This record gives sequence, structure tokens and C-alpha cells, in this order.
Amino acid sequence: MPKPSEASNLQQTEPKRLSYPKMSLRPTKATPFQLPTQIISFSYTPEHVLEFTNSALRYFSEPPLGAQLGYGYERWIRRPEERGRIDSLLKAFDRAKGEGKSPVNLDDVGVVSWRGVMTRILTAPYEDRDGWDMNVMLVNGTMYLEEHLTEAKIAEKNNLEPRHRKMMYYGYAFESFSTSENPPGHDSAQLTVPRSHPTAPPGWGGDVDTNVQWCSVVRTKLGDIRLVIGGEVDCVRGKYTGSPDTFVELKTSLTIRNANDEAKFEKKLLKFYFQSFLLGVPEIVVGFRTPSGQLTTMQSFKTIEIPRMVRGKPGAWDPSVCLDWGFRFLTFLRDTVRASDADSIWRVSFVPKKGVHVMKLDSAEVAVVENGEERVGLLPRWYWDKIWTGTE
Repeated sequence: MPKPSEASNLQQTEPKRLSYPKMSLRPTKATPFQLPTQIISFSYTPEHVLEFTNSALRYFSEPPLGAQLGYGYERWIRRPEERGRIDSLLKAFDRAKGEGKSPVNLDDVGVVSWRGVMTRILTAPYEDRDGWDMNVMLVNGTMYLEEHLTEAKIAEKNNLEPRHRKMMYYGYAFESFSTSENPPGHDSAQLTVPRSHPTAPPGWGGDVDTNVQWCSVVRTKLGDIRLVIGGEVDCVRGKYTGSPDTFVELKTSLTIRNANDEAKFEKKLLKFYFQSFLLGVPEIVVGFRTPSGQLTTMQSFKTIEIPRMVRGKPGAWDPSVCLDWGFRFLTFLRDTVRASDADSIWRVSFVPKKGVHVMKLDSAEVAVVENGEERVGLLPRWYWDKIWTGTE
């Protein structure tokens, strides 16, 4: 049977809608958010193979000011953009359950998602430019969320303009200058000159390969909805304790020269904040750079203190608005999709300054084969069989 077009996959029914909150109205009651607790960690190798080790774990190392963040650009190994499947997250959660490491039963979990998707959900009321789409499945009371990317969008992400590609690289290079494979206390010679590049500048932690990642999976709770969230962690400060308390997020931004630059940076802090907040990362280190990529200054922020920094300023954002919206949205979404079959897929469209539209997809998209693996909707067949037969 030929695959239907993107447009024909949407059933011709009126979508369910939910409007964004008014930014001027602060919630009368704060929505509680539980401190994230790590369930399991895992690594991706240079071949982007998942392994349940900490081989990709990196340690924070003070970067040298004046570093040229364009160094090593021609050797950058960039993993191509692709659909944001949650398969690795499911493998990790399943592994933790099998080893008895996770105190969370799947019956208790309301949402399984990557950190990036949850960040976009929570910050959506403040997004005024870019819309995006998300797919949802509800199976046995658990909603599985993943970003929906069209082939055109994937191609766009893989074919960035040279200027944008270079700016993206600056962020990765800052991570290399700010991290080491070895914890503090090892021979400094091992930290300064990686063996593969004896002419590397001081502080260089190795050439950038975005196939290599270290990820943490945490459990937390928004209101009464328990969440299992996975995301990449840049490094730890000091030593890895098995919990998020030493995690560090690394970011770059243009050097602040005037009030306009400051306002732009404070807006960026919204995303920085929730990316760290959702995984329980306590510290964000920002490297400020020139347009040409020279590291000029560096500043460390305690995640918990960031909202207070922007409070009362023009265009300020309020995390309580985001958490209240996130809880209302997830509750609305659960109520919308719960009457459907377990293998149904729903599409959520986030429309800037307006709200969300939720519509059920045609059943033709439910059973597919991708990269030689059979899937049921968003889920790999092995996982579907496990949860559907009750053997998880």
C-alpha cells in the first residue's frame, strides 16, 4: 500500500485547542515540581552506539580566556540531524527496571520524553517566532512524546548556512575547551595536549564529535504527573556522584555590549534555565565570545537563582507561568487522547502567541518499518510487545 501524503495523514476532524496563558497574569497557586532524581546514565560511542557505561562522561576544566572557538572546525564530526526518536530513552528505562535501579513503575509514569521536548513545551508561551509540532501516544496511561520533523525540516537542519554552522560549532568548541576526559587531580600533561593532536592549543579537550554523548535519565514530577526525562549532560564538576548534584551545563553567548544585548541574553536564559532545571543541573557556565569566536569572559550561574536575576526587567519571563502552563497542557493532552486506541498517534502543533492544536493522525501511520526495525506508532516493536503484554 503506498504511503499516504503528510496532509492525508491528518483526519478531517476539528482539532482540540488550548490557548496560551496571558503573560501578565501570574498563577494564583504555584505548580509543584519535584527535584529530579537520576535513574540511570548511558553513553554514545564515536559510532553512536548506546552503551550503559560512563565512557563519554567529561569533567569540567577551566577554559583559557582568549581561546579561539573556531579551532578544529575543519575536523568537526557532526552527526546528521534525524527524527528525535525516544528509543534510547526507552532502552535506558527498561535497563534500569531490569536491574532494579528504578523505583518508578511504568504504571506510575505519566510522561516519557527527551529533555528538549519538555523544554519547548514549558517555554512555548514566551515563544514569539517559531512554531513546531510534536507527536504523542498514550499507552497504558503513559504518554510518549517526541518532536515531529518533516523531511524538509530535517534537510534544513542538515544544510545550515555557513555562518550559522560556524556559530553552532563555537558552542561545541567551548565544551571541548571546558572539559577533560580525566577528573581533577590527574597529571596536567594529560589534560593539556590530547595525544591525537600534539599541536592543539592549551586547554583543548579533543576534537568535536557530536556522535559522542553522555546522557542522564531522571524521574521527577510536575503537579501530580510523574515524568521520566532523558537528556545530554555536558560535564560534571569535581567528581561524578551518581546524581545530578555536580552536573554542569555549558553555553556560549555573544559578549554583552549594550542594553539590547543584555535583553537578548536574558531572554536566552529562559531556555538555559529550563534545560538545566528539568534534569536537576545546578550550574550553568556561559562563555561570552566575540562575533569571530574569541572567548572573552566566562560566568557561572546557579540555576536556581536565574529567575530572580530577570525578575522585574522589561520582557522578563516567569517560571511559575511556564510550570502552570506545562501542567495544564499535559492534563489537557491526556484528557484529549485518552479515549483513543492504544496505538493511535496524535499531532500537537504549537502556534506562536496563540496556543496548541491537537489532532489524531490516520491509522496508516501506526505500523511502520524504519531502518529495518518494525514500529508501532512512535514505539519500537520490542518495547510495544513488552508493555502491551504486561511483561515490562
